[in-house]
Amino acid sequence: MTEQALTPDMAAAPSAQCATCPIYSSAQLVKLGVDASGYDYVIALAGNPNTGKSTIFNALTGLRQHTGNWSGKTVSRAEGGFRFREQRYKLIDLPGTYSLLSTSTDEEVARDFLLFGRPDVTIVVLDATRLERNLNLALQVLAITDRVVVALNLVDEARRHGMTVDVRSLSRDLGVPVVPMAARRGQGVPELLAAIAEVASGAYPTRPRRLPLRDPAVEQAVAALVPQIEATFPGLPNARWVALRLIDGDASITQAVRDGTLGALAPTMALA
Repeated sequence: MTEQALTPDMAAAPSAQCATCPIYSSAQLVKLGVDASGYDYVIALAGNPNTGKSTIFNALTGLRQHTGNWSGKTVSRAEGGFRFREQRYKLIDLPGTYSLLSTSTDEEVARDFLLFGRPDVTIVVLDATRLERNLNLALQVLAITDRVVVALNLVDEARRHGMTVDVRSLSRDLGVPVVPMAARRGQGVPELLAAIAEVASGAYPTRPRRLPLRDPAVEQAVAALVPQIEATFPGLPNARWVALRLIDGDASITQAVRDGTLGALAPTMALA
């Protein structure tokens, strides 16, 4: 068997090849309330509510999981571990959200983890029966990170309703691997594990689709803001995304810039 859930002794120490990776020397994940020591890769699990995200989480981690709250928040968090191809993976289940625009605490938690925690891979779970609605979140995640695997869940339900999805075309259009799944039946889990491993290791070079800015004035404003943000908050992982949120009037990002708390989660030096 090539994959198995982690047992406590397996998670005792990271593999030699990753013992000095930046993730272990930085305090970023600790600031976010996540202990990643003993793991080779950190994986985030994102998706709209009712897409089968919890089913996928359970399929990957089995009983090796625990729950708690996000640091300083009343939002619950589930995390667990699994092993695949001799690598150890820490899986963080982000709150189910429809967007990352930070209009709720759940959205703020998910956004902050993707932006500052910089997971090695983010799994975005999509409901194949409601693909158009779900793609909004996928595109928002791709605006923050290019290390994404799309889990296209409920393909069996879609098929039952006479719907099919051209997975190859969707993968090409998004620029990341798309894995068709019927997670309740265990279908697609091995393929999802393989895709996670390939993106985490860099064996699959993703080329994410990012929607272009149609207004040249907005692009000019972003270009002017980015160097200012980078100078004020050195090491911020995605200054362009922050600039776009500022221009869009994101209240929480604006307040974080004004009071300086945006830098509290930014690393003192950029992670590799």
